[in-house]
Amino acid sequence: MSWSQVCQVAKKFSSLLLGKWPDLYSEISGVAAGSGQSFSSILALNVRTEIAFGMFSDGCTALSWKHGNTSLLAQNWDWQQEQKENLIRLRIQQTGKPNIDMITEAGIIGKIGLNSAGVGICLNAIRAKGLDFSKLPCHLALRRCLDSNSRAEAVAALQSAGVASSCHILIADPKGGTGVECSSDDIVLLPMCDNGMIIHTNHFVKDHPGVEEKVQLKDTNARIVRVSEIIKTAEPGIGSIRRLLDDEDGYPISINRQRTNDSTIATLFSVIMNLNERCADVRLGRPTTAEQDFKLQPDLNDLEAAQVP
Repeated sequence: MSWSQVCQVAKKFSSLLLGKWPDLYSEISGVAAGSGQSFSSILALNVRTEIAFGMFSDGCTALSWKHGNTSLLAQNWDWQQEQKENLIRLRIQQTGKPNIDMITEAGIIGKIGLNSAGVGICLNAIRAKGLDFSKLPCHLALRRCLDSNSRAEAVAALQSAGVASSCHILIADPKGGTGVECSSDDIVLLPMCDNGMIIHTNHFVKDHPGVEEKVQLKDTNARIVRVSEIIKTAEPGIGSIRRLLDDEDGYPISINRQRTNDSTIATLFSVIMNLNERCADVRLGRPTTAEQDFKLQPDLNDLEAAQVP
């Protein structure tokens, strides 16, 4: 597709957003005006998953872990190495909604992060056929979750709106996590296991009748097995999650991923969120060779946040 063709497809969501979610429409318009780009170009970035009909093959490993009074949410985000320079930290202060602190790609208003109500989200790409222009695009579904005051509210918002294409959104708050497997046809929820965990990679773990999945990354099953192996003997806590995200078993197509001759996908950032404390530790780059460490803290105002390393 040419970029003009991409923008034409993106415009199919325009009237839906204006009618059902005018706040999202307005924010995309503002990003376009501020960046000097066309509305259709910024909209295209925010609906890129839908434009590609699930052809993206980023390979991410995510988990939620509730133990005692602590609720943790974490992810390695794997994508094209060249995209790293487009990653930004986006802080959003809102009236009547929680404030947001997230890692996203320039121009995209919903991604991976947490809000001042203690709601955090992670994303796993899933390649499956199907697209519904009457439902909420994947990245805007992430934003709607981050606009929520609780995990229950976020799940209900997705169930009400539906999601236009296939993905897995892992939602957690201080009370624990819920996995939300989405296709253009349905939404299936994944509850916490007895150990308080939810683990997900890049394939459906629940049945979605009538949905044709095309698993792009063969290591998606190996990664979920590897996480399960590590967790069996791990003590609950941030240290154990850090070691898990650092894991290079099966290198280079490991949880901590490196690009290969056959694939330019690598781990671009690692994040661990403590939802009780409403903060997150981010490592930019592969976690074992991080280029920069910083915190997400949506409770802080912009001046306070600027003083936190």
